[in-house]
Amino acid sequence: MQHLVDVDNFTLDEIDKILDDAKSFKTKLPPKLLSDKLIITLFFEASTRTRSSFEVAAKRLGASIVHLDPGKSSTKKGETLEDTFANLAAMGPNGVILRHSQNDTAEILANMELTPIINAGTGNYAHPTQALLDLFTIKEHFNNNLDNKKIAIVGDIVNSRVASSSIRLFKKVGLDLTLVAPKEFMPKSNLKSTDKLEDVLDSVDTIISLRAQLERHKKPIFEDYNQYAKHYCITEDMISNRDLAIMHPGPVMRNIDISDEVLSSEKSLVLKQVTNGVFVRMAILKHLLLDCNAN
Repeated sequence: MQHLVDVDNFTLDEIDKILDDAKSFKTKLPPKLLSDKLIITLFFEASTRTRSSFEVAAKRLGASIVHLDPGKSSTKKGETLEDTFANLAAMGPNGVILRHSQNDTAEILANMELTPIINAGTGNYAHPTQALLDLFTIKEHFNNNLDNKKIAIVGDIVNSRVASSSIRLFKKVGLDLTLVAPKEFMPKSNLKSTDKLEDVLDSVDTIISLRAQLERHKKPIFEDYNQYAKHYCITEDMISNRDLAIMHPGPVMRNIDISDEVLSSEKSLVLKQVTNGVFVRMAILKHLLLDCNAN
């Protein structure tokens, strides 16, 4: 039984196969490969893009999908998460898609070996499907050539599960990374880093902006995010003469993370990321629920 707790669960060959499948699905939708599969989604945190993307991906592959609202589940009556999961697994789903506020929840449930777990975001540590779809988007933008490509990740890196998974995945595939953030948002790392966005503008190919993870801040870090934006918002004036791809996992804090003008420009790949997320998640579902069972 294989799970997707984080990007390290997949070998480089598996990653290549998943991205190849996603490219194929984007060219032409496949037949209903998962028509006999049942998937449960279990989201303990709010989600727009990820949950909807997974549901669209599952339905395009013909799978049935059941969403359990944790706010109306027996966890509210004192049942442990492990017991809730064991009861769900006893109903015979082919996989569970999980989002949770704690870093280790996906790994704990995966280790129970009851049904495949797909991590849709846990704590500030892992969001593997976002990292994979971002890698797919970068490869697509650069015509499948990642040689010497340099990426800057900008914003609240220390609190971002997207950044956490992306750093591990991008290092795995050999991308050159630089972290850009004020000290309050900068993790401990041996990667190149700077607190000045202007330091990287002429040396990178892609900028991935991140929002401030306000829900994970124990107390306000910046009283005025307009002041933060003066240093870290990606604006048209900043990038107008540069050939840069601009990305963001969403939701975007407009004119704090990225300006309106840049979001609506050809440099922005933000909506392409959303589009690509469906195809990458289709490929992940195919891999975990079909291909792994065939081996």
